[in-house]
Amino acid sequence: MSKSHYQSLSQMNNVIPSVLTDASALFGLPQTDLIEPQIDPYLKFVDFVDVLADVYRRLENCQQFEKSAVYMEQCAIFRGLTDPKLYRKCLQLARQHAFDVHSKVVLSAWLRFERRDDELFGVSAMDCCGLSPECPRCSLVSGYNPESVTDPCLCPRNLEGDEDMEAKLEGQECSTSFSVGDEEGDDYDIWFCIGDDEVKCNRFKIASLSRPFKAMLYGSFTESRRDRIYFAQNGISAKAMKAADVFSRTKRVDSFDPNVVFELLVLANRFCCDELKCACDAYLASVVDDMESAVLLIEFGLQETAYLLVAACLQVFLREIPCSMRNPNVLRLFCSSDVREKLALVGHASFLLYSFLSYAAMEEDMKSNTTVMLLERMVECASLNWQKQLAFHQLGCVMLERKEYKDAQKWFEAAVQEGHAYSLVGVARAKYKRGHKYKAYKLMDSLISDNRPCGWMYQERSLYCSGKEKIMDLNTATEMDPTLSYPYKYRAVSMLEEDKIGPAISEINKIIGFKVSPDCLELRAWFLISLEDYEGALRDVRALLTLDPQYMMFHGKVHGEQLVELLCRHVPQCSRLIAGCNFMIGGPR
Repeated sequence: MSKSHYQSLSQMNNVIPSVLTDASALFGLPQTDLIEPQIDPYLKFVDFVDVLADVYRRLENCQQFEKSAVYMEQCAIFRGLTDPKLYRKCLQLARQHAFDVHSKVVLSAWLRFERRDDELFGVSAMDCCGLSPECPRCSLVSGYNPESVTDPCLCPRNLEGDEDMEAKLEGQECSTSFSVGDEEGDDYDIWFCIGDDEVKCNRFKIASLSRPFKAMLYGSFTESRRDRIYFAQNGISAKAMKAADVFSRTKRVDSFDPNVVFELLVLANRFCCDELKCACDAYLASVVDDMESAVLLIEFGLQETAYLLVAACLQVFLREIPCSMRNPNVLRLFCSSDVREKLALVGHASFLLYSFLSYAAMEEDMKSNTTVMLLERMVECASLNWQKQLAFHQLGCVMLERKEYKDAQKWFEAAVQEGHAYSLVGVARAKYKRGHKYKAYKLMDSLISDNRPCGWMYQERSLYCSGKEKIMDLNTATEMDPTLSYPYKYRAVSMLEEDKIGPAISEINKIIGFKVSPDCLELRAWFLISLEDYEGALRDVRALLTLDPQYMMFHGKVHGEQLVELLCRHVPQCSRLIAGCNFMIGGPR
């Protein structure tokens, strides 16, 4: 527990009787003007069925390589629903139909994040779960194979192959020190002079590496008429040049030292040796297996535009989320606009990538600067209409949470211009926070008049009116969408203000009975403390902490664990054991 928690707990210990017998002694009872519905940071539509039907039609008619992107759009739509199974199923389908390495890496890591594998002890981020779609090795292989979704991973076979290869290489001298052509004395017809070393090579085989080499060795250059070429000014060592000669004969680099392969990759870029570059890229990608190696190699990969190497480094960072998001080097990589441009040059800057990063950052801390910067990168990558709607809307939600209302209004309005009607709720809320309550009311009134009404429209309009009109809007919102929790909370707190605690608890029980959320459990615990039903309050707070272990209660002033400790002092041991094992979070008290 943090130092601030201990200080808060110490203060509360001095007023334990008053805190638990009269909640208003320290924090005050809940009030209707202190609660308001949160704006969902997801896509919401007035004609939800029409939107889903349109996505289905496009899935039926699009090309195979387009399916993954359409499934991601469907995923963004389902994210706003209360059923996480639909959302995860769309993620799986998007991964199933992914064809490029970048999409496979991001989606595999996203699926791992959704399973919360990072919370399991003894599980490494690079461990394979056994199926191809989520295997870190398979993600680095390009190609489209939607039928492989249930195929077992080939990792065990690959590992056996690696062991066989190591056994074959064991006992051999360094690959750059032996010569494939030693048995053929006349195979060498050219020497590259690097410092005091002369590296014997075959002119034809070196020329076959690329067109620049062919032009240099067989064209009109003076090197074509020489058997000794001075190569010291090209930044390559004699050892690496020997390796280049070996590759020109064997087409393999997996027996070289990684430092030699680094030099070969630089040589390949300088002389446009595509085959050599691909071999070096694939080999270096295979040696990236932890955060340390990924942090060291990512800059080199970006500098040399090594697609697979950068993909392997990104895969480590993404599979280590949320832990990797606390690494300053990783944050600089993801948050910087300049680095995003470098990622784009190598084919690894996408809306998909920053959508995942922003999603993880918002879950960790919605108000952080990191979240804002990642969303700004997401905006830069957005090209399709739905992508812009989502990016603008989420930036508006974050700015609203940060109480930067002018910027929030700007981003919400941008989302509205892209056709996202739900963002008008954000525009109205930002206007209201800036003191324009009547404008907010007129905006929501116009939205209801111009569209087929939805529950969330009446819920939002209720914030900007009072009396019977407010209650009517709240009741209409409940009739249209019984899953909206704010109307129940408002009615319950209104009853509490009239000293009707029993009816208040019955009202909040209605929503808890079929939709359990931390805020509703907190409200009921608050009511139960007022009734001195500490056993029931303890049960609700513990249930709440299973949903959100970091939840702050009483308007964000007290950590849930602190309240549990205080309540335990007023609940007999036997009752505490029952409360800890039996979360009766639904139904009447």
